Amino acid sequence: MTITNVVKQSKPGATTLTDLYTVPGATSAMCSTITVCNQSATATAFRISIAPAGAADATSQYLYYDIAIPGNDTFAATLGFPLATTDKVRVYNTLATLSFSLFLQETT
Repeated sequence: MTITNVVKQSKPGATTLTDLYTVPGATSAMCSTITVCNQSATATAFRISIAPAGAADATSQYLYYDIAIPGNDTFAATLGFPLATTDKVRVYNTLATLSFSLFLQETT
């Protein structure tokens, strides 16, 4: 068994659901923390979802939906849940001013 610390980062375009992380084949992952940083003085909103086995987007997958984040602010959440092979963490922001960082451990 090999455990690897991983950080995945993305600054997606506006109003575009984006895959931040996909669990590789023959791997499991444990999410620890996700941060969302607003790099603008303008308030905006974000979404974060988990798609089991890479399933199509569905409302039941959302951990956070249209959460307001003030300008020049950071949101952080401790997650502490496992992901299985091919699960996807997806992110979305309304103004393309947010960066997302996901911290996790992969086990192969």
